[in-house]
Amino acid sequence: MRNPHSNGNLPKQEEGRESAVENGFYGDGVILGLDGGATSTVCVCVPFLPYGDRFPDPIPILGRAVAGCTNRNSVGETAAKDSLEQVISEALVQSGSDKSHVRGVCLGVSGVNHPSDQEMVQNWIRDMFPSHVKVYVQNDAIVALASGTMGKLHGCVLIAGTGCIAYGFDEDGREARASGAGPILGDWGSGYGISAQALTAVIRAHDGRGPETMLTSTILKALGLSSPDELIGWTYADPSWARIAALVPQVVSCAEAGDEISDKILVDAADDLALSVKAVVQRLGLCGKDGTASFPVVMVGGVLNANMKWDIGKEVSKRINKHFPGAQTIIPKVEPAVGAALLAMNFLTVKNDVS
Repeated sequence: MRNPHSNGNLPKQEEGRESAVENGFYGDGVILGLDGGATSTVCVCVPFLPYGDRFPDPIPILGRAVAGCTNRNSVGETAAKDSLEQVISEALVQSGSDKSHVRGVCLGVSGVNHPSDQEMVQNWIRDMFPSHVKVYVQNDAIVALASGTMGKLHGCVLIAGTGCIAYGFDEDGREARASGAGPILGDWGSGYGISAQALTAVIRAHDGRGPETMLTSTILKALGLSSPDELIGWTYADPSWARIAALVPQVVSCAEAGDEISDKILVDAADDLALSVKAVVQRLGLCGKDGTASFPVVMVGGVLNANMKWDIGKEVSKRINKHFPGAQTIIPKVEPAVGAALLAMNFLTVKNDVS
């Protein structure tokens, strides 16, 4: 699915560099922001902008690079580390900066669920930079939230792409999450979860355990296979999350064509995603005592922003607003990697204000 925030083409980067030079941004150094998901990883280099709430629009992008998955639970530690180092180095090269210009690095990486995960990733990256460079490691959901709130950590974010997670912060800094444990542990609103259920429906229809479904012919055609029996070999030849999740458009097209099995898979996915947001909101009390308080819900990911007739994002938003009329759903204007950079700036600015 196309990234709606793909602001990384060369002409715009050249414009970003020219703007940065004209405004004297380079003198304050640069910030690296990274968003590492289960499908791909994006790193951007932006000028350090200690403006608080007065960030320029658009944010100047000095360099942008893309690499593969950096979730070690999906691809292993070696591949994840190599991809992180590669994408950071490429973003710096594209920006025309070197490591001495870097003020801070914020990495939002899927699969970072515990302080030990943060420490591991920090150790991978720490030696890449001089000692003065601040390195922050967060779950990718946190930088996705920051992309919709311009670097502020308040409200709730829902990510639904290859994987899914809901994460939130209240005004006191308390945090809560729901989902995000991976497809084996029930993330059925994710792209992987939707597609895995569709593949299961095809196999069940083929062997007589389930009803016939349009998914059979649609998926076999998309994969160039001639029989459901061949799905077994296709699936286990490479069960990577992104490869399975890529079948979501086929599920949506079947639902749009009236296939009941596909429709149920998507309805259940929308219910599950909304339930994840509900769990976070209630645990943090974001809706207030009467349930009507206003708070942002940032919506990120290809499953939510696919812009198809059967609109999963719209269905999830309806369910959220039914529970919480004060919820303000936000589609970010910048990609999560830029959110990571804004978050790093806010961390650095707060630290400097305190000191």
